[in-house]
Amino acid sequence: MAGVPFDSMTGKIWYNGDLVDWSDAKLHVLSHGLHYGSCVFEGERAYGGVVFKSREHSIRLHESARLLDFSVPYSAEEIDEAKKLVLEVNGFSDAYLRPVAWRGSEMMGVAAQTNRINVAIAAWEWPSYFDPAQRLKGIRLDIAEYRRPDPRTAPSRSKAAGLYMICTISKHQAERKGYADALMLDWQDRVAECTGANVFFTKDGAIHTPTADCFLDGITRQTVIDLARRRGIDVVERRILPAEMEDFEECFITGTAAEVTPVGEIGPYKFAPGEVCRVMFEDYMAEVQQKPAASRKSEAA
Repeated sequence: MAGVPFDSMTGKIWYNGDLVDWSDAKLHVLSHGLHYGSCVFEGERAYGGVVFKSREHSIRLHESARLLDFSVPYSAEEIDEAKKLVLEVNGFSDAYLRPVAWRGSEMMGVAAQTNRINVAIAAWEWPSYFDPAQRLKGIRLDIAEYRRPDPRTAPSRSKAAGLYMICTISKHQAERKGYADALMLDWQDRVAECTGANVFFTKDGAIHTPTADCFLDGITRQTVIDLARRRGIDVVERRILPAEMEDFEECFITGTAAEVTPVGEIGPYKFAPGEVCRVMFEDYMAEVQQKPAASRKSEAA
């Protein structure tokens, strides 16, 4: 599918309870979600036909919508089943999934209390988010111009489409300079996250990661923290100043698309991907590729 525009791909998309042809999954140009950002989404991956932490993602979709003052008209269980259906009908085993919910076009204006809430789920095959050769040696990150906003100014705990505007700008600027992505600081000039991934550092055997108080506490982030603690690695969630990056040894980022990706450089700061990066990458891949309980029981029998 490389090089094929997304609106020209083929397959089925789940759209408001029905399976429709890919080319028919359309919305009106006056949709509120397009003009005013009343849209939330999830990014998920399926491994071996199983969506990793599907329920957690579906619950977060509901919570994101609540923070944007609307309700998703399908239960988390219904969304989980729809994701399974999309994978099955498209014949995917390993795939990326994109559930999205948005206000429709019944009213146009800032207020849109009676607009229909639309929900769609698409899936496609999507390999590593970063170039494989870059990823092995550690990707290079720029330091973004824009900051993550004060949580008093935006619903930062929502995976809301509008919050990604500065991420797109920052990633474009980084790519034009030859970087793979950009690290964003927060409104107080502390280390926050990348444009679509959380960031981790290591020092003296411990892992340090910024407190998720003005950006999304990613599901992959939570998974990696749990995996590290299972191994007995100390994980410190705290506020981190940019100057501290001078003394960190390793760095990696996490996200559904990025999975666990080592970082070799952030602006002027250098890192040497090593044992912690390797272990966390291997542990994460082992975790996401676990077989469903029913399959394990069948093999045991």
